[in-house]
Amino acid sequence: MANRFGVLLRDARRRAGMTQDELAARSGVGVRTIRRLETGSGTDPRIGTVTLLADALDVGQEERHGLLAAADGRHQQPPEPPAPSPPSSRGAEPAPVATDAPAAPVRVALPAVPVEVSEAADHLALVIGARLRREEELRRVHDPFPLPVRWQHAPARLADHWDNICRVPAGVTAGTLDLSGEVGDIASTYRRVPSGRLVVLGRAGSGKTVLTLRFVLDTLAARAPGDAVPVIFNIGSWDPTTTPLRTWLVEMLQRDQPGLAAAAPGGATLAAVLVDTGRVLPVLDGFDELAEGLHRPALETLNSLPMPLLLTSRFDEYERAVTVVDVLTSAAVVELTDLTPDDLGGYLPRTARRVTSVDDNGTATAWDTVISALRDNDGAQGSPSANLAAVLTTPLMVGLARTVYSDSRDRDPTELLDTARFPTPHAIEAHLLDSFVPTVYSAQSAFDRNGTTRQNWDADRVQHWLGFLADDLDRRGTGDLEWWRMDGRLRGSSRVLLMTAFVTVITALLDWLIFAPVTAILTQREMYWHVVLLDGLAVGPIIGIPFGLLYLLMVVRKGGMLEPTRVRVRLRDRSSRQPGFRRKIAARFAAGVLGGAIAGVGYAIAGTILRVVSPNWAFTGDAGAIVWGTVVDAVGYAIIFALACGLVLALASVLEAPANLTTATSPADLLAANRTTALRLAGVLALALAFAITFGGSLLVSAVHAFAGPLPWELAWDLGVTLPLGLMGGLCAGLAYIVVFTAWGQWLAFTRFRLPLIDKLPWAVAALLDDAYRRGVLRQSGAVYQFRHARLQEHLAKAYRANN
Repeated sequence: MANRFGVLLRDARRRAGMTQDELAARSGVGVRTIRRLETGSGTDPRIGTVTLLADALDVGQEERHGLLAAADGRHQQPPEPPAPSPPSSRGAEPAPVATDAPAAPVRVALPAVPVEVSEAADHLALVIGARLRREEELRRVHDPFPLPVRWQHAPARLADHWDNICRVPAGVTAGTLDLSGEVGDIASTYRRVPSGRLVVLGRAGSGKTVLTLRFVLDTLAARAPGDAVPVIFNIGSWDPTTTPLRTWLVEMLQRDQPGLAAAAPGGATLAAVLVDTGRVLPVLDGFDELAEGLHRPALETLNSLPMPLLLTSRFDEYERAVTVVDVLTSAAVVELTDLTPDDLGGYLPRTARRVTSVDDNGTATAWDTVISALRDNDGAQGSPSANLAAVLTTPLMVGLARTVYSDSRDRDPTELLDTARFPTPHAIEAHLLDSFVPTVYSAQSAFDRNGTTRQNWDADRVQHWLGFLADDLDRRGTGDLEWWRMDGRLRGSSRVLLMTAFVTVITALLDWLIFAPVTAILTQREMYWHVVLLDGLAVGPIIGIPFGLLYLLMVVRKGGMLEPTRVRVRLRDRSSRQPGFRRKIAARFAAGVLGGAIAGVGYAIAGTILRVVSPNWAFTGDAGAIVWGTVVDAVGYAIIFALACGLVLALASVLEAPANLTTATSPADLLAANRTTALRLAGVLALALAFAITFGGSLLVSAVHAFAGPLPWELAWDLGVTLPLGLMGGLCAGLAYIVVFTAWGQWLAFTRFRLPLIDKLPWAVAALLDDAYRRGVLRQSGAVYQFRHARLQEHLAKAYRANN
């Protein structure tokens, strides 16, 4: 099989117009290895090697599967797409014709993978299942029972030929599949589609997202070992013009499951191997949420890939996209239908408390009058029942109405029939959206469903804070509330200035509170307040400015946003190095050398100034001697600090081991994991830097004395001077590293301190987000939060802009 792989690899390389040397340089695979693979000598290639080569050659998904299949005789290719039907009626509904082979669920044989990859897939399935069951619980999907979300076939113009959907051979006509069903049937409906490609369309709030939850949970329940794991991806954050779909899927997996960033056998990450071998079934939620102008390239990209998928979208956006481009190849399309008065009559009364008395009409709940009006609705435009009937056709609005009226003791849903207050359906929707947050933060919501006391928030303040977050997401054109990006959309220059100021203030405070007293005690010199004050004001910029410069060069100029780390600090775990490990060490060493040299020069200049003004020191000699001594000090400190900082930052790379599979499955988990990693790493770096400055510098100082001769002052590096200097340098650099080079540090500086200071968020930001999630205002999507629905986000953002 390796011989066949060699032929395929050579053909792909020649089509790409590359030499073996060029392919080796682009892929990172040795040229001798590529030569052996193409000639069929040596051992079979590993999956990671095949993945690196396929990425470098930029092959399509089908050719990627072919390379994987040829690399191992156990691998089987996915079924070839059928020959296209005659182009006479694409989008037209064919007459039902019996096929030679009836449509049936298709199980695609996936390539064999190492045991580590199989275990990663099984763990991913367990984590996703647990999280989505929790999500359904918080959304109260089963309380008292799921709303009867139904679907029917979408118009034929939006779907592909049934011949392509059913993957029948050329010359055979496929019959129409019956894909209608209810919420509990979505997984079985998908399995009836031979192509494995299904599109679910619906209006805003029609239940598409809840349907994807049920699809994933039911699919996981029926999953056999080795089957693909369905994973929900919010496709609205994908830019198909800059990022290939495979790359984006891998990035999202690694964001939500940092353990999947670990290297699999062969060098590629676990996430990459899972995607490449078809062990991830993408559930792409929110096609309509793609930015303007991206629907066409997104659909073109999806059509170029034969992978199974489930896609959701609002009806209008999808219809416009397929009109301009084409339908989604081999995809069946269904459309969610509206809820009926009978659906509401069976659901809403069972969510409310029974009244204490029953009138002559037998009314048992506050909803009965409303339900009767809806059932008697004559459809007259502008009538009370017609307005409300037009609103309560989607699960979103029914859920809001339930929260506002069924969960409240003092609100009567019959007010929704008041045409004076609510003359239009839009007015009713606005009222429900306005009332949602105050209701869930009312005194009646002081306890959660487990009886645990909730934090007491002021509803008006919460509305303001959530409005700020919603407005920030709207301006950034996303629905993902990522804690590491909650900075209020600061410009790059503002971020650099704030970072520099933050580190400067921290350093000055540490100098005043720790360094100056410790130095006075160890050297037995008297402290003078004006010298101590000047020392802090001088030392603060010495640390702040270099770190601000490094932040500009290493963060702002490369995108301006630090992602959460996918590593942990381990002293002995060196089993899995990440790709680019050596380059990372070299880059950090160079950054440390640059920052340390600048700090050393600044410290020498500051030291001269302090010696001049300090009553504890007196010098003899002219100004030239002082300048010469300052230059010698600057060279010495620059070398000491540069080497120490460079080696310590390189050490940071060595100590970073890949996160394990149990790391971070929620926003709070990811925040806690990054906090732990940052503190551990900063602690190790602070100790290492303190040791390097305290003891390593003495050797260099001795050499400087030997070279420069007597100085106008005694450059003493005894323990009384070096110990506090080393501790100060290590502690300041460790804290500065946290603030400047970790996502948790950015969160502290920009979100935990800055935004509460300008009254945009509370001081307990994490508590607010977690509480909003538990109350159902936010939902969790992997490692990020989202608002319960895009309509709620839009409404809160609009209200915030109107009031600010």
